[in-house]
Amino acid sequence: MGGGGQQTDHGEPHSGGDAGVYTWEDVQKHSSKNDQWLVINRKVYNVTQWAKRHPGGFQVISHYAGEDATEAFAAFHPDPKFVQKFLKPLLIGELKATEASQDHGKKAAIIQDFKRLREQAEKQGLFQAKPLFFCLHLGHILLLEALAWLMVCLWGTSWLLTLLCAVMLATAQTQASWLQHDLGHLSVFKKSRWNHLIHKFVIGHLKGASANWWTYRHSQHHAKPSVFKKDPDLYTYNILVLGATQPVEYGIKKIKHMPYNHQHKYFFLVGPPLLIPVYYTIDVIRSTIARRDWVDLAWLMTFYLRFFYCYIHIYGFFGAMAFFSFVRFLESHWFTWITQMSHLPMEIDHEKHQDWMTMQLRSTCDIEQSFFNDWFSGHLNFQIEHHLFPRMPRHNYHLVAPHVRALCKKHGIPYEMKTLWQGFADVVRSLKTSGDLWLDAYLHN
Repeated sequence: MGGGGQQTDHGEPHSGGDAGVYTWEDVQKHSSKNDQWLVINRKVYNVTQWAKRHPGGFQVISHYAGEDATEAFAAFHPDPKFVQKFLKPLLIGELKATEASQDHGKKAAIIQDFKRLREQAEKQGLFQAKPLFFCLHLGHILLLEALAWLMVCLWGTSWLLTLLCAVMLATAQTQASWLQHDLGHLSVFKKSRWNHLIHKFVIGHLKGASANWWTYRHSQHHAKPSVFKKDPDLYTYNILVLGATQPVEYGIKKIKHMPYNHQHKYFFLVGPPLLIPVYYTIDVIRSTIARRDWVDLAWLMTFYLRFFYCYIHIYGFFGAMAFFSFVRFLESHWFTWITQMSHLPMEIDHEKHQDWMTMQLRSTCDIEQSFFNDWFSGHLNFQIEHHLFPRMPRHNYHLVAPHVRALCKKHGIPYEMKTLWQGFADVVRSLKTSGDLWLDAYLHN
């Protein structure tokens, strides 16, 4: 059955057995770059050609090739009925009646309980955004930007005022990062097109980055968090070794691009200071030009034009460049520690084909709630809830969190919560542990 899944001129699939009826073994054979099937709600789809046109990027679909994508599909798409019109032409059959609805031995009880929890959250209106919350959030970003500029315009450019201005701008930039994150996840407006439009304004004009670059990258992270070769946040370009598996593999192979046993020390030099000013800036411009994404390039150019128009006449060209770099330097530290504290200390490994809930809980943890923590992290202190429900407006995470904890307790899934300072410290601790594992494997294998 399912031998190749080729289609006739009329679009009907036929195989070596019963046409349109497949086993998981059949589906799993179609997981290469040029031959991709996946399953959604027991229906089998050939997405080989559609993957190239997928709005979220071809990689995120490719990561589920040969697998059950039902839970990921439900997590990412706010209007499944609308998406069905794109899926219908790709339908080639369904799973054989005797096949389980889950692949790779996933636990049906966990999947069903989590599905019920998501449906309950939808009925309670937890996926509905509060416009006032996001308006106030945008307002305080614009206010910080305006006050910072007016301050140095009216009161001068002393070292103290310049430092204060840079801190205010870095705060505005970081808070804009959290807002564009909300828009990118389609969690602000009911209409997807409004989320996409305002996303381009916030990440492009307010931050100087690309909406499509972020979407293609971040969708993969959510689809397969902390999975090597699938989560782009793990692309450390051999500067760091992460988790418990990669360091041992590198050590056994005698790979030593860096002295990894000291990575918890040099992380302070190559991580927080450089992530946004160097790595992300280069990657954004490179990928935007490579994709010929002129719309996003135009949006991000308006940021640079606005920033330097405002500050060159105050600091001069080279002074404005130095000032801009310092703002990015401050923002990068803030952004790096917040985004890494909930992932880096958790499980990082190769693909294990886990169900959605187990996969997200293994790779994320929460930070204690407080007004400051919520604001400071853009509610990413609720990283578990965000990963389980990426489309949920962040002001509702605290409402669904008790239900998530109860479900974790029922199924024996660890739910980890830390203080903010423990989260920061665990980033360094995890890097040291990974570095020690590398050194031991390097010396003794």
